[in-house]
Amino acid sequence: MRLSRQNKILEIIKTNEVETQEQLLQLLRDSGYNVTQATVSRDIRELQLIKGQTRDGRHRYIAGNYDDRPISERFIKIFRETVLSYEVAQNLIVVKTLSGCSGAAGEAIDCLSLEHVVGSISGDNTLLVVVDHEENVKAVTEEFDKVLDTRD
Repeated sequence: MRLSRQNKILEIIKTNEVETQEQLLQLLRDSGYNVTQATVSRDIRELQLIKGQTRDGRHRYIAGNYDDRPISERFIKIFRETVLSYEVAQNLIVVKTLSGCSGAAGEAIDCLSLEHVVGSISGDNTLLVVVDHEENVKAVTEEFDKVLDTRD
């Protein structure tokens, strides 16, 4: 539930100009998440959200840009805890995740910066990973297996 809620928070702040925790709390409740102020505050801290300035000078929550940093244990943990299975179809990998968690798993895959991954598209519980050539799929799935094999 926590990962699904945090994924929803990231979606909310991408599509809305959320200026306060109270506003975020209400948007989460409107989306069907029964949460408290303390939970929202903890999620903001865990997601490492920051306040950025809008064009009109107001401040809103944004996710930090970590693209140039090495993958953190947090992303590995997200991938490990949300991925249920994957199947290969030529140069495509279809990844099944917990409901509401494919976006978080996709972010984890993006942060792995795998050499042959062209990109990914996520739905609610399914993630499509596009590999540059069919012969490179094995190298990508081996990396997935390394992460998944460290499950507790």
